Order: sequence, then C-alpha cells, then structure tokens
Amino acid sequence: MDNQRRFESVYSKKVRAGKRRTYFFDVRRTKGDDFYLTLTESTKKFHGNGYERHKIFLYKEDFNRFMESLEDVVNHVKTELMPDYDYDEYTRRHEEWEAKRAEMEANGEFESRTNNDNTENAEASEVEAPVEKAADETTEEASVETEDDMAW
Repeated sequence: MDNQRRFESVYSKKVRAGKRRTYFFDVRRTKGDDFYLTLTESTKKFHGNGYERHKIFLYKEDFNRFMESLEDVVNHVKTELMPDYDYDEYTRRHEEWEAKRAEMEANGEFESRTNNDNTENAEASEVEAPVEKAADETTEEASVETEDDMAW
C-alpha cells in the first residue's frame, strides 16, 4: 500500500467553531488495514498569517476509555460547574446562520469560496460569509447574520 492511500481519510467530519477555529475528525487507515482517528484543531492565526494545527491520534484500543472520560468531564461541567448555562444556544445560532446562508445561496446572494476541506488543506476551508450585520449587536438576542457573528 502506498503512502498516499495510507494517509487518506476514509471518513471525515468537520465542525466549525466560530470564525477562527475548525475541528476535523478523520478516520484513517494503517499499513495493516486497521483504522485510527485523527482529531485536528485548526485555528486561523491573527492578521491572516496561516493556520495553527494541533492533532490527537486516537487508536481503537482507547476509544471506549476516551469516550467515557470525555463524556464524564463534559457532564461534570454541565451538571456541577455550570448547570444553568444554555448549552444549546450555539447550536440554535449555528442552525439560524446555516438557514440564512442556504436562503442567500438559493437567491444568489452568497458567495462560497471553498477548496479541499480535509485536514491536510484545513486552511482552505474558510467560507466567505454575508456582510450584513445584526440590527442591534449589543443584545444577547441579536440575530446571527454571518458566521463571524457567532461568538463561540
């Protein structure tokens, strides 16, 4: 098996986390036709000077313990440290922005600029957002007009 095939993702998920950060979850193949995960955080550097990436490699023998520990610490924050926080707030805001973007694309008002969105080309995964701003950006309930308005 050649190196090109070995480092290709066989399955990928991308999670945008605001205007500067994106997470990539990739399933990759080993030389022995086994699989492992790479978790990549890609953060856009200030002043447009490229991207900074951090990777975690997760192997099948660690999946269960990793998931149990991740779930445990997230639940600790949700139930013990910040039980009154609205954890669905950003999901709703993201869905609102995606609906607005889809509407604008359907009307020809939105320009999408994407290349290959895999982790090897993470810096090319930025999307140009509409330039409108919320009418009242000082309130918590201001509508989300662009992905940049999503204060993650």
